[in-house]
Amino acid sequence: MTCTRDMLCECVLYLSVMQTILLLHGAIGSSGQLQPLADRLKANYKVYSLDFTGHGGKPIVSDPFSIALFADNVLWFMKEHGLENVAIFGYSMGGYVGMYLAKHHPEKVSKVVTLATKFHWDEETAAKEIKMLDPDKIEQKIPAFAATLKERHTPDTWREVLKKTTDMMTALGNDNTLKPDDYAAITTPTLVLLGDRDKMVGLDETVATYKALPNAAMGILPSTQHPIEQADVEQLAFSIGRFIG
Repeated sequence: MTCTRDMLCECVLYLSVMQTILLLHGAIGSSGQLQPLADRLKANYKVYSLDFTGHGGKPIVSDPFSIALFADNVLWFMKEHGLENVAIFGYSMGGYVGMYLAKHHPEKVSKVVTLATKFHWDEETAAKEIKMLDPDKIEQKIPAFAATLKERHTPDTWREVLKKTTDMMTALGNDNTLKPDDYAAITTPTLVLLGDRDKMVGLDETVATYKALPNAAMGILPSTQHPIEQADVEQLAFSIGRFIG
């Protein structure tokens, strides 16, 4: 097939107007978990993803893990790649980071889609989540998951990732980074998604956040549990694409 000059111009124009989506992974996760979704979205969008500090083999810094730290990771990534404005898809904690950016840096975020994001944090919630992050118990009771974490974060850092994540969740339990009034001030168009079989994130907290946002939509994904690996990629990509446009 011969590509004419007009066809080339049309191709360049098409690429120039393609929207950009930045994918953000969850706690103790990595960008690799979102690769199947990225591959599915690349046909229609410019897709980027990153690993937060200490995740996916990234060096662990002395600063404690926090939503603000991970938001700074996103801002630096955007600067390095010349991205002025992006739509964000955030899974679990990645969705919380996306909402934080929409609150504090709205000029950088065109739209936000969250999936399985825990918005409500208090001491009881944090204590429940922390119980699942004990590295010794993980090695003893679910060695396959321990092996996955070792591969995901390199063998030398996975325990430190869990420790720093535990500290972050404790801090969130003591003082939730985003309060209900913060969501009321976020005008960025937002789609809040939750799996109907998610056992980690409650429907009540998801609905409450959706109602607090002045420009939001909400969707329930059928037959969907919390782990992103178990999500139906086609179904999720369709929901994202329909909202972002």
